[in-house]
Amino acid sequence: MCLKGLGFSESTVVNVLEAFPLVIMMDEDRIRDKMVFLMDIGFEKDDVDRIIRLFPFSMAFEVGKKMKPLFDEFEDLGFSLDVVRWEVLRDPRVLGMEVGELTQCLKMLRSLKCRTVIKENIFRIGAFRAGYEVKMRVDCLRKYGLTYRDAFTVLWKEPRALLYEIVHIEKKIDFLLQTMKFDVFCLVQVPEYLGVNFEKKVVPRYNVIEYLSSSGRLGDEVGLRGLIKPSRLRFYNLYVKPYPECKKLYGRYAAAEVKSRHPAGMWKLFQPQKHSESREDVENIRSVLFCFTGTEVGLLLKKTMCYQTDFLSG
Repeated sequence: MCLKGLGFSESTVVNVLEAFPLVIMMDEDRIRDKMVFLMDIGFEKDDVDRIIRLFPFSMAFEVGKKMKPLFDEFEDLGFSLDVVRWEVLRDPRVLGMEVGELTQCLKMLRSLKCRTVIKENIFRIGAFRAGYEVKMRVDCLRKYGLTYRDAFTVLWKEPRALLYEIVHIEKKIDFLLQTMKFDVFCLVQVPEYLGVNFEKKVVPRYNVIEYLSSSGRLGDEVGLRGLIKPSRLRFYNLYVKPYPECKKLYGRYAAAEVKSRHPAGMWKLFQPQKHSESREDVENIRSVLFCFTGTEVGLLLKKTMCYQTDFLSG
């Protein structure tokens, strides 16, 4: 009755009672304070109802200890209230961020050492949203057992993972743990696993290695690094080309006969041209050198090499 009296809809009341039953222990003033705080920073009453309905656990946050410091941090980072309101309405779980968490995420993003196009795609959705996407993926990795530090390390080393949806990241990790039988901490050593295409690279390579391993054709066990790190050409030459039956497992890449990025025979273009010497040329050179003393020949050859060097350098 208290929630309804404050103007919350029936569906919001049901969601709050199911997701945060401890609300029944809160007095009306504490609930009203949250509603007043959100309305004071520019949210309409219907917006507050929607935020609480979609993220009912926000009822547990204290205004003075959590919500106000969080919005102060957003302001200190240079985000306007319009941007913050838009992001909260877009995903009310933003209110669940810890104070200082967005600052840490943005600091990591700005320190990325990756290709410019990757960094541009990460920030294409805006700095606020980019930082929040980092937080969501850190939470995803921590759910599987990585520490907070290790999760940040994985994403910093493999920023392409930030461009994948969380459901795709979870799919890769589940495949790593349940099918490939690797430990989750392998991601710290080989973070590239989260940045490669699952259907085009991970699955075909695993199928080939699993077949060769089960048939006893692999001398040593291939770890996650040996599975992901090699280029397409190297992997093909090592594990597919020697075994014709693996070409079907490798899929369409084997049918195309994986080729090097450089045209065949390109190295021949960089070889110096060879000029054939006739017997007459050799005799002429001998006759000329015969006229000089040993010292003069040495000086002549030295000067010739200097001229050749000057010609080649400019």
